[in-house]
Amino acid sequence: MRAAVVRTFGGPEAVEVVESELPEPGARQVRIKVAGAALNPVDLGVRAGFFGGAGKPVGLGWDVAGTVDAVGVATVWSVGDEVVALHAGVAKTLGTHAEYVVVDTDAVAKAPVTVDAVHAATLPLNALTAVQALDLLELTEGQALLVTGAAGAVGGFAVQLAARQGVSVTGLAREGDEEFVRSLGAAEFTTTVAAGTFDAVLDAAVLGEAVLERVRDGGAYVGVLPGAHPGSVRGVRTTAVAVGADGARLAELVGLVDEGALTLRVAETYALDSVFKAHARLEEGGVRGRLVLVP
Repeated sequence: MRAAVVRTFGGPEAVEVVESELPEPGARQVRIKVAGAALNPVDLGVRAGFFGGAGKPVGLGWDVAGTVDAVGVATVWSVGDEVVALHAGVAKTLGTHAEYVVVDTDAVAKAPVTVDAVHAATLPLNALTAVQALDLLELTEGQALLVTGAAGAVGGFAVQLAARQGVSVTGLAREGDEEFVRSLGAAEFTTTVAAGTFDAVLDAAVLGEAVLERVRDGGAYVGVLPGAHPGSVRGVRTTAVAVGADGARLAELVGLVDEGALTLRVAETYALDSVFKAHARLEEGGVRGRLVLVP
């Protein structure tokens, strides 16, 4: 099979599509024939060497939508099942930017029935990050939450999920994104961190200390870069989400997609052989929705 890897770190040109042995699933694993695999900022970080792994091929890609085509023992999945999954990790030999990928069975959920595989591939990483971040904030109905980067992938899911819980959401994004962010369920919209006090902040835009000032004493802050969140002040709990694979939770999110409660956005699609072009496009910025590789 073909797979996208990096063997030397650098810019988009560092991404190679190589021939690799077809991976075989072990116990409690399944192999998925990839129909769509989203490209995320974390992939740019892996490619640039931010997470290490020098001296060996490093696979790219966390999200996958496709069809189970082989199973190991002790799995509930069957060949032919249409699924989505999160293949987490920054130093894996093979990622989801490939024609096939092997994942643990408990990382898998049935694919949405209301969208195609390309759109389904945008769900796992960003929606699980959003919902696990909200879990860390421990918000209750009626509390006030500021979501930075509210028009982005993680931020957009966070706005929808929090509003669904009865939380009063203010979305922070660029001026031109107001209509979209409000359509997700944000009660208020802002383009600046200069005003307002909130029970909590979900900092998808990685603004750090500047936005921490907007949290009330004793409130909570959750970032999206593990280890990069600001220190606690005024009794504010500060942490960052380290997203983990969770098939059961992913199945809940799939259900929300099929209910029409979560919005999936695809900006562009690329063939696997054009993966370096997708990296270059994401690096340019200004992408609304995900770039999806279609092997």
